[in-house]
Amino acid sequence: MPAERAGLDALLASGCVRFVHDRLDEQLDELASCLVPSGDPAALAAARRDALGDVPVERYGTWAWYPWSGRLVRVLPEEPFRLVRTDRNRGRISRAEQERLRGCRIGVVGLSVGNGTALACAMEGLAGSFRLADFDRVGLSNLNRLRAGVHELGVEKTVLCARQMYETDPYLDVELLRGGVTEDSVDALFGGAGPDAPAGAGGLDLLVEECDTPWVKFAVREHARRLGVPVLMEMNDRGMLDVERFDLEPARPVFHGRAGATTADDLRDLDRAGLLACLLRVVDEQALSPEMTAALPEIGRTLSSWPQLASGVALGSALVADTARRVLLGHPVPSGRYYADLSEIVGGGAQGLPCAGPGAAPKAEAPTPAPSAPGEPTPVTPAPVTPAFAEGGARR
Repeated sequence: MPAERAGLDALLASGCVRFVHDRLDEQLDELASCLVPSGDPAALAAARRDALGDVPVERYGTWAWYPWSGRLVRVLPEEPFRLVRTDRNRGRISRAEQERLRGCRIGVVGLSVGNGTALACAMEGLAGSFRLADFDRVGLSNLNRLRAGVHELGVEKTVLCARQMYETDPYLDVELLRGGVTEDSVDALFGGAGPDAPAGAGGLDLLVEECDTPWVKFAVREHARRLGVPVLMEMNDRGMLDVERFDLEPARPVFHGRAGATTADDLRDLDRAGLLACLLRVVDEQALSPEMTAALPEIGRTLSSWPQLASGVALGSALVADTARRVLLGHPVPSGRYYADLSEIVGGGAQGLPCAGPGAAPKAEAPTPAPSAPGEPTPVTPAPVTPAFAEGGARR
């Protein structure tokens, strides 16, 4: 369209573009190969011609603008882009299932540990829409487990994650709660009314909770239970994965009843010791690893916070993403607490995946596995170019 072409020309003339990356011919070849797995040359050529239709190749595709790096990238239009990008999922996730997942919306609260999970879900194509919440910025101490560079110190964690997701798929719909989850924004997280609720925003299909704030941990579960949204959490210790199927069990107690009758409101008047005691009940202190058990009394003395490792975060991201896929596709995934404890599985003598159901301690023997930068401006939407996101950005 003339207006869109004028917008692209203006961007190129602005001096903001540092790199133009155009590998559309190779993407077209990949598209043809996805459509014609046999590799028949005539069929491949026909598939490529059909994809282009009457559009000249120089006018075909979408230009995605990434202002934080100065990159302008040409990619396939949305439908063929998604087909090619997720083609290697086939055999594990069918195209029909991928299309079904594309209509889902996942919320992620806490984008230190949650960053890896959000990216894994985006790469696997587990949702077309995401809602990310965190109030914090990237600090140097985050770089032991958060995929970021030193040039990104000070960037809001929500913004960093959105940028990374859009660099994988510029067609994603990503909404940010840049102040984290508060009393004023918790409704917006779930797509309800509130000052931060985007116009026309829909509800969540699944929530991943990976934050450190006790009130938030309880509040989001209370909302999820009321709205029937399943919640997943990974604790970054012993490969613990927590599954709460509020979509199937609307009366289920939060944290499998480990917190008793405690509510988010009850936490307001607790001191540090009281909050820690509550968290220890939630995580089941007796089930913690020896390392974590030894670390707890040192927090605030010789340790600044909870110890976390990149390997544990990567494992947890994989566990959550795999479980999220099965939940969203309707596979049988019951509520419970499950352990993929590598210290037990690899060289520890255990022969399987130690699991623990609601209220149970993990077993050493092999049980039956469960069924299958500061001061940055607010993001804007420049016209006539549509945002690819995170501090401005565009796709055309």
